[in-house]
Amino acid sequence: MTEGARTSTRDIARAAVRAELSQVAFELFRRDGFDKVTVNDLAAAAGVSRSTFLRYFGSKEDAVLGAVEAQGEQVADALRARPADEDDWTALRRALDAVIEPYHHDPAAALATTRLVMGTPALCTRQREKQNSWRPALAGALAERTDPPRTLSLAVEVKAMAALDCLNLALDHWTTSDGRLDLVDLLDEAFAALTGR
Repeated sequence: MTEGARTSTRDIARAAVRAELSQVAFELFRRDGFDKVTVNDLAAAAGVSRSTFLRYFGSKEDAVLGAVEAQGEQVADALRARPADEDDWTALRRALDAVIEPYHHDPAAALATTRLVMGTPALCTRQREKQNSWRPALAGALAERTDPPRTLSLAVEVKAMAALDCLNLALDHWTTSDGRLDLVDLLDEAFAALTGR
């Protein structure tokens, strides 16, 4: 077995354990409330030690929001892949499909998770912090789309931040509608309101 295969197998196993711990945490938070559940409770429910749980997640917030950080790079990659002749707003809107695509696979689970995050101040704050960390990557990807690449300007950063605000507002409206409204339509509507199109 090569070192690459061992690393790949190890990464797959680690991801599977993280997913299982995250699912256990989510179910416990939904049942008992986020603020009432401790890291010790999460570890016990998952059948692991506290230190094992903390090896996978630095905090109980991260057990719910662990995937959010990786989404920023996914959106930046999707933005870089957009056609060069596409305007910035269209490219940003289409790049955000990388974030909302999972909502189509399991809308009920996505709605439950979004409700948990929005209904828990600590989670909501942590999610916004994580999303704010996407801004430099999105702004950089947006600047790279031109030939020659633009400098990282205030205007480019404002566009990146505005796109994230559109995403959050669309998610807020989608959640308030209990998932009845179409998330893609809401995101399109938010961008249309922003750009005047």
